[in-house]
Amino acid sequence: MRFLPVAGEAVLIAEGRHRVMVVADVHLGIEYELWLGGANVPSQTGKLLNHLLALMKAHEPDRLVVLGDLKHNVPRTSWQERVEVPDFLNALSQILEVTVVPGNHDTGLRDLAGGAEVCEPEGTVIDGIGYFHGHTWPGPEVLSAKSLVTAHLHPSIRLVDPLGASRSERAWVRAFSNEHGKEIVVMPAFNPLCGSLPLNEMNDEKGPIMKLVDMSRSMIYLLDGTYLGRLGEIIATQRYRKR
Repeated sequence: MRFLPVAGEAVLIAEGRHRVMVVADVHLGIEYELWLGGANVPSQTGKLLNHLLALMKAHEPDRLVVLGDLKHNVPRTSWQERVEVPDFLNALSQILEVTVVPGNHDTGLRDLAGGAEVCEPEGTVIDGIGYFHGHTWPGPEVLSAKSLVTAHLHPSIRLVDPLGASRSERAWVRAFSNEHGKEIVVMPAFNPLCGSLPLNEMNDEKGPIMKLVDMSRSMIYLLDGTYLGRLGEIIATQRYRKR
């Protein structure tokens, strides 16, 4: 089994007995919450679906794993999600097997799943790889897998130029568990509208993943593959430059 992040995309290919494409934090229906806050953003579901279909055509997976937070609104499901989530999953399920690992935003998802499989929130194991969203502890079988793939954090890095201007860039996290040293990959969010957590400015713990690994030793990569270094080194360098 090997992991192949798709260059420039928040998409992972896991190659083993199956060729699995993994996306996380799609957050369909986030436009409704933005509308409630005064921002009129058209639905992006069709655009996200077409983009994902194009990636599937290019990389030819035989299975798709949606690693949590397929939908956005909690605790209720918006009218937009009731229409768009089943259409989204049905379009994908007509092409390949789709497994959704529920996240903390996926309340009521089983009623909208269409032809997709919805597993338990504790996660699932495929070809020896454990997949879980990250808002809750993975199950024993997932935790004992050879490697783990998780999400939930929407990881990014805040980049600051010499004039003080800054922007956040989505990032991949490659870490190793404290107990057994197994590889853990934290995925960036697929939907760019849903915001991100700048890991180099993080002040508190965000779910079980922070207890499984020493995040300061994790390796950080931008979506284009640029290796930025270990998180602790990035933070230390920024502190030094502020002196």
